[in-house]
Amino acid sequence: MQKELEVKILNVDVDEVERKLINVGGRLISDEEQENILIDSTKNPIKNYIDAYLRIRETKDRLNSTTDLTLTLKKNIKNNDLRENIELNVKIDSKETMLDLLKELGFDEIKIGRKKRKVYEFKNAQIFFDVWDKETYPYPYIEIEVQEESKLNEVLELLGIEKDKISLKSIVELQDELKK
Repeated sequence: MQKELEVKILNVDVDEVERKLINVGGRLISDEEQENILIDSTKNPIKNYIDAYLRIRETKDRLNSTTDLTLTLKKNIKNNDLRENIELNVKIDSKETMLDLLKELGFDEIKIGRKKRKVYEFKNAQIFFDVWDKETYPYPYIEIEVQEESKLNEVLELLGIEKDKISLKSIVELQDELKK
């Protein structure tokens, strides 16, 4: 089980922020292509009983020449300042077999999204630069993940990011906003 504290940074020039990050010492640790498969049940949606979602993520890291396949239950915890999540992760070796198993258990709703992600380490934070396929989410954004809330303000200040650019919304919530 892993605890996450994160925010998304929306409506900024992500290339400019990436240049600033590199200039202040951010270190690139991963350059990924991801396939994210969201899994749910039409008869008994996960959101009906827990603020969470189920995902299979295949990550191909071009920088480190690795491929990972992970099943995750990501559970949101209410927090007014940061998006706080508990992640339950398990490595799997076959997404097809896992999808078949989940279908047998009644998980019949599948949504696939692909994104490119660069991951940097900076000041005990991880900073993600995400670009989804246009059908999933058409705008690039930045995600900052910290272990302590105090680190977030330091990172935001060093990168010149204003507080009004912060969002606590999930990708699903951002997608729903676009539909309205």
